[in-house]
Amino acid sequence: MAERSGLGRALLVVGVSALSLALCCGLAWWQWQRFESANGTFQNLGYVLQWPLFGVAPAYMFWRFRKLKAREQAAPAPAPEPPPPPRPPVVVDAEDDDELAAYNRYLASLNQEPR
Repeated sequence: MAERSGLGRALLVVGVSALSLALCCGLAWWQWQRFESANGTFQNLGYVLQWPLFGVAPAYMFWRFRKLKAREQAAPAPAPEPPPPPRPPVVVDAEDDDELAAYNRYLASLNQEPR
C-alpha cells in the first residue's frame, strides 16, 4: 500500500510541476506579445525571462526536498553532547564588604515587594 501511495504522490508532484510550467510558459508568451506590441517595454521582456523560472520552481522545490530527506535518512543522528560540568559556586563574604552587603539588602527588599 505504501508503494501505491508513493506512486500517487509522485504523479501528483509531476502533475503540479507540469501544470505550473505550462501556465508560466503561457504567461511568458503573453508578456512576449506585450513586449512586441506598440506599448511594450523592457519590463515586459524581463517578465518573459522570469515566468519560465517561476514555472520550474515547484519542480526544483520537490527535487530539493527529496534530496534533503534522502541525506537526512542516510546520515546517522549525532550523539547528544554531554552537559558541561557544573561551575563551582563563587563564595564572597558580604560581611567584609559594606557596599556589597548594602546592595544585597537592596536586592532582598526588591524581591519582597509585590510586582
